[in-house]
Amino acid sequence: MKNITLKVIALSITSLCFASITSCKKDKKDSTVKPVVIVFKKEGSLLLKKAATGSIISTLDIEIADDAYQTQTGLMYRDSMKDNQGMLFIFPNSDYRSFYMKNTRIPLDIIYIDEALTIVSIQKDAKPFNETSLPSEAPAKYVLEVNAGLADLWRLGKGDVIEFSKNN
Repeated sequence: MKNITLKVIALSITSLCFASITSCKKDKKDSTVKPVVIVFKKEGSLLLKKAATGSIISTLDIEIADDAYQTQTGLMYRDSMKDNQGMLFIFPNSDYRSFYMKNTRIPLDIIYIDEALTIVSIQKDAKPFNETSLPSEAPAKYVLEVNAGLADLWRLGKGDVIEFSKNN
């Protein structure tokens, strides 16, 4: 009798363990982290023009950052951007601005623009994830971010101008 009781107890414990293991497998959730892909959303168009001649240097599709959240987030967490795309930051006033590359995966040229839509300074080839301050040389109301190297390719400089329009 004692032997049968021990077998019943052992069988019960084995069944309980098996039941708990199989039920855990059913309830187990997928713990893999799925990357968030941020897709470019065209919110307007921007023209870069040579100040001296008025000739068009480049035309860009732009996303617009004009509130606190968008301004703080900018192009963070993105893996790429096309050369005909950029992000235009619009601030409520002109002031000295400073950007950095925290959580930004792609190298950028940061173009500071005043209220008259004139380029006042450019920070070229900002390095991904670098938290060093990249300040403007003069007060700016707008900041345009494009892929690193484009400012040189376009021969963009202080005094060149922009025009932009928002989509309806």
